[in-house]
Amino acid sequence: MMGLVSLLGSARAEVPVILVLGDSLSAAYGLRPDQGWVPLLAERLREQAFDHRVVNASISGETTSGGLARLPALLAQHRPSVVVIELGANDGLRGLPLEQLRGNLQRLVNLSLEAGARVLLVGISLPPNYGAAYVKRFQATFSGVSSATGVPLVPMFLTGVAEHRALMQSDGYHPTAEAQPIMFNNLWPQLLPLLDATSR
Repeated sequence: MMGLVSLLGSARAEVPVILVLGDSLSAAYGLRPDQGWVPLLAERLREQAFDHRVVNASISGETTSGGLARLPALLAQHRPSVVVIELGANDGLRGLPLEQLRGNLQRLVNLSLEAGARVLLVGISLPPNYGAAYVKRFQATFSGVSSATGVPLVPMFLTGVAEHRALMQSDGYHPTAEAQPIMFNNLWPQLLPLLDATSR
């Protein structure tokens, strides 16, 4: 019996894990949990016969500093094959120094790579009222980290969403349920090669 239990435990441990480390955009803020883009990912995995398991470690309001504090324990617990890093929007909205944002993102990526995971970095923009120069530098931070670390980037997670008021909740910051498939489709083409590399 102990041998069977050990065998089953080993089999579970070998199922590849996708760890999503994000903020409210991945935590389905203002929506039912099953309406977010992360459940759409789990559904697509089933449809395409991937055996990956999705762990959504996203928290509304999370910053890159908060993600850094939590990531080591998450990596140790779940031993993910793929880490999706969707953080930085709250840093920008709070006007934190972009040098700090870049350093934190790079550390998040490197910690994940050092743990043996493949990484997808998700870029985001800011509302135009933050000033064109700051918004441009903010966006460039994500591409800079992607280039420096060699990990793929989703340049603009909210393309096709943020510019349409009907796809945003009343606060103007969070996408509606109808926007989630668009967000998922913005991310999927960059994620799929990582899954192919870690599957079966």
